[in-house]
Amino acid sequence: MSKNIVFCGVGGQGTVLASRLIAAAAMKEKKHVMTAETIGMAQRGGSVFSHMKIGEANSPLIGKGEADLIIGFEPGETVRQLPFLKKGGAVVTSIRPVQPVSAMIGRASYDSDAMIAYLKAHVDHLILVDADRALGEIGNPKVLNMVLLGAAMKTGAIGVDPADVEEAMRGRLPEKLWDVNVRALRYMQN
Repeated sequence: MSKNIVFCGVGGQGTVLASRLIAAAAMKEKKHVMTAETIGMAQRGGSVFSHMKIGEANSPLIGKGEADLIIGFEPGETVRQLPFLKKGGAVVTSIRPVQPVSAMIGRASYDSDAMIAYLKAHVDHLILVDADRALGEIGNPKVLNMVLLGAAMKTGAIGVDPADVEEAMRGRLPEKLWDVNVRALRYMQN
């Protein structure tokens, strides 16, 4: 059975790394993986998203209404990607807002509470992650991607073994970061 996953956030949040860890874990399990990333605005604090298909697929792009799961690193970007979610799909998102560049320079408004309310009203399977609390308890502000992956794996919508994700992380990050990232990955799984 194939899985369609959308990862979305703002540049610098670890969105691309998260998608690459899941892809590596799936490939280790001999699953076919296709991904497509949009990262051009990453360095400017702009939108970043990845589409991933695990299983047989002809194209990495996910059509509207086809995603089994959206992993959102930021509520506004999660709302923006919501049209891709299929009926009955799941959303895991951080509730911590990151204002887009357009809002910071006064060209657009941004109301994260309204974004969260919209998600609550339109998503049946919604997991909201209190990033500030989680990262405070873990003691590192840079492991949100692993906290969200752990929460997403708990839904069962990814279909990869968490141990394989941990192994992929160890293959891509310096050893000094392993312990904190493993704690972050396991944070929402308890």
